[in-house]
Amino acid sequence: MQLTVNGEAAEVADGATVADLVAARAPGHDRVAVARNGDVVPRSGWAQTPLAAGDAVEVLAPTAGG
Repeated sequence: MQLTVNGEAAEVADGATVADLVAARAPGHDRVAVARNGDVVPRSGWAQTPLAAGDAVEVLAPTAGG
C-alpha cells in the first residue's frame, strides 16, 4: 500500500504496523519518535497501530549539535 514517510512516497505491505515501518526504516530504533497523520504514536502502541493507504508518517530521530 502507498503512504508517505517523512514527506516521500513509500510502499509498505498490507497489514503493516508502525512497528514494522520503524523496523524497516530505522533499525536500532531505540531513539525515534513516530507521528501518524499528525498524532504521536506512543512506543507502547507501535505494534498495535496499523498503517493505512494514504497515511502520512513521520519517523524522527533526535540530533545533537552546537
